[in-house]
Amino acid sequence: MAAEQFMGIEIGGTKLQLVIGGTDGIIEARRRYTIDPSAGAAGIRADISQCFQEWQDQLRDIAAIGVGFGGPVDWASGTIRVSNQVQGWESFNLKNWLEELTDKPVFIDNDANTAALGEGVYGWGMKYAKLFYMTLGSGIGGGMFADGKIYHGMAPGELEIGHLRLDKNGSTLESRCSGWAVNEKVIRYINTNPGSLLSVLSKAGNVPGASLLGPALAQQDPAAQQIVREIADDLAYALSHLVHLLHPEVIVIGGGLSLLGEGLRAPLVSALPGYLMHSFLPAPPVEIAKLGEDVVPAGAVELARLALKQHTYTS
Repeated sequence: MAAEQFMGIEIGGTKLQLVIGGTDGIIEARRRYTIDPSAGAAGIRADISQCFQEWQDQLRDIAAIGVGFGGPVDWASGTIRVSNQVQGWESFNLKNWLEELTDKPVFIDNDANTAALGEGVYGWGMKYAKLFYMTLGSGIGGGMFADGKIYHGMAPGELEIGHLRLDKNGSTLESRCSGWAVNEKVIRYINTNPGSLLSVLSKAGNVPGASLLGPALAQQDPAAQQIVREIADDLAYALSHLVHLLHPEVIVIGGGLSLLGEGLRAPLVSALPGYLMHSFLPAPPVEIAKLGEDVVPAGAVELARLALKQHTYTS
């Protein structure tokens, strides 16, 4: 008897992914689209519809669909509350729309929750029972995997660490450390330091922004190191509140900025203990997501499998 197949969908601020996988965490088919924010939610839905047309044969064998959405959602009803990156999602019932298109059961959750589930089942959760996942991408989100399941508070969300304020003036972690914020930080530095290595790298055909930090760190550029230290310090300060409240066994970082790897992890690990009460030391370990860029879609596949099996995520 063939193993059940599930579809996972990641809807973010910069990319849309649709994948097909089974019960082992392995992605067997994939479609990836770059999101055009100017096209709004309608543009994303058009890409999803196009993929369904191309995958008509595969859809027949799909048992259920899971979705990790980049923004607050009412997971029980499948209604999107808002996207902070793409207009047009407000109060849209994504579950109903997808079920009408596919005639398959659909289960929706926040993308960071979905990623936490993926890491919890197939990544660092194989070693730790209580895992906090933080995504560092176009936005910043958080999710908690504890004792085999996603932690849920009252709808429409929980653990939105990106919106944690770093001061009383309204600066949030997302406003300082999201992909967009880091892009602006790097561009400002280049504009005031035209002879810097970051400027040279940008003129060599690379897109000016956060993507320059990896190559610059590889050349031990002091400016790139300083920018990353500032980012890591803000992340550590925000994560100290998370540790004081929940004290997970491990903190897992994913998203585009996590691709800096040890260049980001090391200064974060160094800064975090300084913001913790002494009795909470040593700090929980900080790790880079084992599933890499597949963490949300793989988690969405697992969401579909578990929700269908347990009959959860229903209105």
